[in-house]
Amino acid sequence: MAVNTRKPARIAPSHTKGAPTNKETAAHSPAMPATSKVVDLPESISVRDLATRINTSPIQVIRELMQNGVMATINQQLDFDTAAIVASAFGWEAKPLTPAQTEAAPSATAQPVEPTAEPRAEAEAKHAGLQTLRQRLLAQEQAAGAQLVPRPPVVTIMGHVDHGKTSLLDAIRRSNVAEEEAGGITQHIGAYMVEHNGRKITFLDTPGHEAFTAMRARGAQVTDIAVLVVAADDGVMPQTREALAHARAAQVPIVVAVNKIDKPNANPELVKKELAELGLVPDEWGGDTLFIPVSAKQRQGIEDLLEAILLVAESSDTIRANPNRPAVGTIIESKLTKREGAVATVLVQNGTLNVGDPFVAGIASGRVRAMFDFRGQRVKRATPSMPVSITGMSEVPEAGDIFEVVEDERVARAIAAQNLEKRQRAEQKRRTVSLDQFFAMAKSSQAKRLLLIVKAATQGSLPPLVEQLHKLNETISDDTVRLEIIMQGTGDITESDIDLATASGAIVLGFEVGIDIAARRRLEGSGVEVRLYDVIYKLLEDVELAMKGLLKPRVVEKVIGTAEVLQTFKIAKVGMVAGLRVTSGMASRNAKVRVLRNGKVVFSGEVASLKRQTEDVKEVRQGLECGMAIAGFQDFAIGDTVEFFVEEEQATA
Repeated sequence: MAVNTRKPARIAPSHTKGAPTNKETAAHSPAMPATSKVVDLPESISVRDLATRINTSPIQVIRELMQNGVMATINQQLDFDTAAIVASAFGWEAKPLTPAQTEAAPSATAQPVEPTAEPRAEAEAKHAGLQTLRQRLLAQEQAAGAQLVPRPPVVTIMGHVDHGKTSLLDAIRRSNVAEEEAGGITQHIGAYMVEHNGRKITFLDTPGHEAFTAMRARGAQVTDIAVLVVAADDGVMPQTREALAHARAAQVPIVVAVNKIDKPNANPELVKKELAELGLVPDEWGGDTLFIPVSAKQRQGIEDLLEAILLVAESSDTIRANPNRPAVGTIIESKLTKREGAVATVLVQNGTLNVGDPFVAGIASGRVRAMFDFRGQRVKRATPSMPVSITGMSEVPEAGDIFEVVEDERVARAIAAQNLEKRQRAEQKRRTVSLDQFFAMAKSSQAKRLLLIVKAATQGSLPPLVEQLHKLNETISDDTVRLEIIMQGTGDITESDIDLATASGAIVLGFEVGIDIAARRRLEGSGVEVRLYDVIYKLLEDVELAMKGLLKPRVVEKVIGTAEVLQTFKIAKVGMVAGLRVTSGMASRNAKVRVLRNGKVVFSGEVASLKRQTEDVKEVRQGLECGMAIAGFQDFAIGDTVEFFVEEEQATA
């Protein structure tokens, strides 16, 4: 086994520069007992093993290290001097093991303690501005000077379809819910809470990243941490990449659960390598992502995963709330039942929800008649991060609707009516942008990032295309306009691509690919722009022009009329002429035409002549008959449909 020869970092003595003062240490470190206990430690020990030997939590050990200027992970190796200083803070006197004891103890590979970089999602969230409900709530509470307290983190498990997401959720649930309680779970409310070392965690039991992003597309992000599940025997798969892209678009920290480590062909190191290439660098390699080996089937590593989630939550200063105010939250799921009427699951994100509170949620309003926790047990109040099922609604709200307690039911009904009116006016309004709009924003210095989803026909053509797109950032010196590819893949554009574009405001670029049927349906009214190309330089040219603010107005087709071929005539010096009846709109001499046979285009061109009886005319209205010749086309057939269309420039503003 290769051993890292870099020397582990040591905790600086208290008299060195930058060390915490006695006052600071007293404020953050555990109190020193009057009498010390003795613990034998080897020359190198992991944070986890040290915590076990001194009867405390790894989080407490990591916190103590952080207070002394050392960033470490659960599996980080500490040298004896560092471990001894930490142990002394918890009332233990450390003594080195004898050589014989050290030889008998299992060896461990030494790993350096390095400062951990700020997680990408946290950094992006700071620069992207306050966009999500939880961020807005946090800012409002801070501005009001409210007393904020830590709340349980809300976690979503994502990943490839058969990498064990459901099995992992089941393992977590069975490990944390007592048998008598498990039998009492009478209803599924889409979320549940577990407890680890006295701290709670809320898990959203969602079908996958599509639902995760569909909710976020409505501006209702509820997740604090995403757990990306990757099978150790399979590695990174297409849906793994999609899940990663969705988590990054949501700007949440990511913890990787390397599942199925019990399989004979498991290769966790390959998983780390593949994810490192996608920007998720393991903490033990000097990165900022925790990788936790687990086996959902054998229930191995579950405690470590929960520990890692709590560690990430503790390092974030945004997972806080004010319980001393009326509740605000998000609808997770809803349904209509014969017995109870409209029932919805609410995740309380701020404040406290009580039975009897009047509320509004999208177009629904009412008063909380009854409230149940994830076990189906009646509760009277719900605090931040607690999921509850409630009754007493006038309508069935949609997943993603904002739930808010108001003064009384009259106010709730008025707000619900306003929401219904807004929804009817702009039901499909989305937070998207087109290349033309990006051009306009670039000229006014409003645009910061051009987000792209790139799909190519083959794996061979994708990397060169992505590389050329990234080079545009180097070509264009204006730092206020930057290009970022949030998702790349091969194959046709799918429904998931449209969902991600809707949620993130990205533009979808396709190179030698099509759009599948489900994606076309989702695309209608979404506001997402999809651009398809067969020539790579044209794709690059459009993106570059958009970034430079030089994109020309987009040319779009507008059908102005259709006609049916009734007869065909052959005229000397003219050729084949069609006798038409205009069935809709009008036929125009100045328009372009396309001939359709059995729904397929057989020719596109320009009108050579248009006659009404024996006179040349500029246009013929609906219901009238006329004769027409098309330049370069002689193969008319009775029953053909002729479309007349014009090309218009779409305004950039």
